[in-house]
Amino acid sequence: MASWTFLTTHARVLLLVAHDPGVRLRDIAASLDITERSAFGIITDLVEAGYVIKEKTGRRNRYHIQAHLPLPEPTSQERTVGEVLALLAGTGPAASRKPAAAARTPGSGRDGQRLTAETGAGRAAGEPRDGGP
Repeated sequence: MASWTFLTTHARVLLLVAHDPGVRLRDIAASLDITERSAFGIITDLVEAGYVIKEKTGRRNRYHIQAHLPLPEPTSQERTVGEVLALLAGTGPAASRKPAAAARTPGSGRDGQRLTAETGAGRAAGEPRDGGP
C-alpha cells in the first residue's frame, strides 16, 4: 500500500513554522522525516515565493509567515495563507468560525436526509428506522 499525506511537505513546513517561528531546519527535518537539505530547499522555496520572510537572529533564523498573501492554488476561492494555517493549526479567527455544515442538526445530510448509523444509508427525516409504516 502506498504511503501519502493529505498536505504537501511545503504546507507541513508552514505549519511547523506557524507553531514555532524559530524552528531549526534540523527539527523540521526530524518532524517530517525528510533530510535537512530538503527542509532547507522547502524554506528557500517559501522565501523566494514571498510566503515566508527569513530573519537572521544571531546564529539562528526566525521565520515570519506572510499570512495576508493568497494561496497559490487557482481553486482556493481567494483564501489567504493565514486563514488556512488558522484552520489547520486550530488558532486564530478562521478556526473559531462555525462551519456551515455544523449548523445542520447532528447526523443530518443534505435535503432533509438523515444518515443511519447502522447502514450509512439516507432516510427522510421523521421516517421510521426500519422503513415500515
